[in-house]
Amino acid sequence: MNTLYHYPLSPFSRKVRLCLAEKKIEVVLVEERYWEQDADFLRRNPAGKIPVLRMAGRTMSESTAICEYLDESFPTPPLFPRDAEGRYEVRRLVGWFDDKFYHDVTKKLIGERVYRKVMGTGYPDSANVKSGAKAVKYHLDYLAFLLEQRRWLAGNEMTIADFAAAAHLSCLDYTSDVDWNRHEVVKDWYAKIKSRPAFRSLLADEVPGFQPAAHYADLDF
Repeated sequence: MNTLYHYPLSPFSRKVRLCLAEKKIEVVLVEERYWEQDADFLRRNPAGKIPVLRMAGRTMSESTAICEYLDESFPTPPLFPRDAEGRYEVRRLVGWFDDKFYHDVTKKLIGERVYRKVMGTGYPDSANVKSGAKAVKYHLDYLAFLLEQRRWLAGNEMTIADFAAAAHLSCLDYTSDVDWNRHEVVKDWYAKIKSRPAFRSLLADEVPGFQPAAHYADLDF
C-alpha cells in the first residue's frame, strides 16, 4: 500500500495529498512529527523534511518533485500543462507559494501560532505574527490580480499551482488567518477548489490542542 508520511498543517504535505486524491491514488497517511528527527524517518529522508511518499518500492521526498512524478506516472487528470510556457508558469507559481508565501506568511502565522506550541519551543513571537498578518494581504491582492485575468491561477485549467496556493491558504484558514472578504474573486476560487472531492480529507484534519475555525469545513462559507 502507498504510504505518505505527513503532518496535517504542513502545506507541502497538503499539496501532495491534493495531488494524490485528485488522481484517485489510494494512500495510507502516517502522521510524522518530523521535528523530533526520528531515526527511522531520517532513513526515509535524510533531509528530515516532510512529506515522504512510499510508492511501488520507492521512497520519494520533496513535494514538488513528488507531484511532478505523480503527474507523469498517472497522467489523468493532468495537473501540469503540456506546453513549455504553461509548465513554466505553473512552476513559477508553485515556487512563489512554497518559497515566498511560505516565508512571508505561513511560517510566521502557522509557525508561530501552532508549531511553537506543538514543538514546545515557547510562546509566539508577536512581531512575526504581525508581519505575517500584514503580508497575507499583499499575497491575496496578487491572487486577485491573477484570477481577474484567468479562470485558475496559472491559466484556464486547474493545475498544481492551485493546489500549492490552496494548501497554504487552507492551513491559514484552519486558524482563521485569511480575510476572505478582501477579494470576492479569491473567495470564489477557494470555494471552488475547496468543494472538490480531493479536498475532503484536508477538511477532516485536526491538530490536538487547536480547534479549527468555525467555517473551516463549511463549503458555503
